[in-house]
Amino acid sequence: MQHFPSSDQPLDVLILGSGAAGLSLALRLPTSLRVGVVSKGALDAGSTNWAQGGVSAVLDDADTIDAHVQDTLDAGAGLCNPDVVRHMATRGPEVIRWLVERGVAFTRDPGGNGFHLTREGGHTHRRVIHAEDATGRAIQVTLESLVRAASNITLFEHHIAVDLVSTARLGETEDRVAGAYLLDIENQAVVAQAACTVVLATGGASRVYLYTSNPDGATGDGIAMAWRAGCRIANMEFMQFHPTCLYHPKAKTFLLTEALRGEGALLKLPDGTRFMPAFDPRAELAPRDIVARAIDHEMKRLGIDHVLLDISHQPEAFIREHFPNVYAKCLEYGFDMAREAIPVVPAAHYTCGGVITDMNGRTDLPGLYAIGEVAHTGLHGANRMASNSLLECLVLAEGAAADIAAHEGSRSNPPGIPAWDESRVTDSDEEVVVSHNWDELRRFMWDYVGIVRTDKRLKRALNRAELLKSEIGEYYRHFRVTADLIELRNLVTVAELIVRCAQGRKESRGLHYTLDYPERGALQPPRNTVLVPANFAGSTLPIHWNIPPGNATGD
Repeated sequence: MQHFPSSDQPLDVLILGSGAAGLSLALRLPTSLRVGVVSKGALDAGSTNWAQGGVSAVLDDADTIDAHVQDTLDAGAGLCNPDVVRHMATRGPEVIRWLVERGVAFTRDPGGNGFHLTREGGHTHRRVIHAEDATGRAIQVTLESLVRAASNITLFEHHIAVDLVSTARLGETEDRVAGAYLLDIENQAVVAQAACTVVLATGGASRVYLYTSNPDGATGDGIAMAWRAGCRIANMEFMQFHPTCLYHPKAKTFLLTEALRGEGALLKLPDGTRFMPAFDPRAELAPRDIVARAIDHEMKRLGIDHVLLDISHQPEAFIREHFPNVYAKCLEYGFDMAREAIPVVPAAHYTCGGVITDMNGRTDLPGLYAIGEVAHTGLHGANRMASNSLLECLVLAEGAAADIAAHEGSRSNPPGIPAWDESRVTDSDEEVVVSHNWDELRRFMWDYVGIVRTDKRLKRALNRAELLKSEIGEYYRHFRVTADLIELRNLVTVAELIVRCAQGRKESRGLHYTLDYPERGALQPPRNTVLVPANFAGSTLPIHWNIPPGNATGD
């Protein structure tokens, strides 16, 4: 019988995820707390490092908090929580100041009037602060250097969470989080890490689709783990497709920032004809769901495999100055965006639903928080407005840190977590099977649960997901745990949640568009789609919006 040792020392806070949400939370926590930060790869392997556009915040006298709120509500198609939207917009300027104080080098206005602000889809003002066209990278590098220097923070790089551990799972009556099992990927050993508080900052689930702008780690781990732990999930049908990813066989996940359209780039058909004005009066600056659906429509109508994004009418110096990284990357693939239009296609980009939380990131399970893309706060509604994602990461981290600090000393140490038992597992050739199932899952999700859906397609997808879930359950029980198997297990759970949420929405709204119900429903107020796991034990979570329970069972 082989057991791997449990950790002797419980952490005060265990943060799963090392992007903007996780790192800013770690830095905001009191230095008296013992904090652990878990990253599946290197610390900079998450989605933050890939974010090009920027952070939306009211930083100009010509702009207002009210305008930011209204733009977000409009983009969210009636499903945003107005209180949450106002809270996020109001805290925006302060979290930007916090980043600046820590050394994030945002792009300055050439006229000397503070920071340069750009405009993206859905915004009526220039309010997106950025660091050239690599904002996420600038934030990630700055926060990472500070975290590495912090004496109270332990880094678990190349570790992946296998599952959360709750006290109920350990036989106690009162349920709260107790820690997590972590797979040390390099040593292929599972360790038990106890913690008074666990924070999910694991990002989204866009790798459930065949084509995505996200890095490989975006496999919905936090959403799946929270669901298995008994937390409610909401609005998973709203998966955002970024309208403009570079179409090239070797580009894989390279997106062309929405700021290009904010600075005048036009979408065109292969013959050079613009098409967005026919779909929305805002044309290229319409919200992403409208733009992605318009591109998808034109591609299917004409039988073409891409459309074109053209900013070549702008001066070359302007393009090089504002988009140096995008310009250089396109050149690598043989495209000169200063002289020609660039081929683009939509790709899965952002998960608007997730684990239900309040404005401080608290979930249904006491001691468990969720912040960033993994969370469903009510900010995004049926469609995320551009650059509100990093804003949510930073504001939620601020709130969670304050809430955790306020309860410092009132949470007793968690009970000991049993060592991981591998006495019944066998080595096998499951890598081939896992790879095949991974590919099958992502293909049927792309084909059946993509930009345009039907009841028939969703039913097919659910049948396939249930079959895969059964197979993967057998692998998980009998094979040695690997990172690929963990991610596949989480992806199939997330796929089922997406499909069940989509089946429950008998209308087209925001990012969910179905040919069977092409019109937006008249229900007032419109309802969020909530799934309740079979092991849900009730909740005292103080949420500020009415969400009727849905029907689902846990796994």
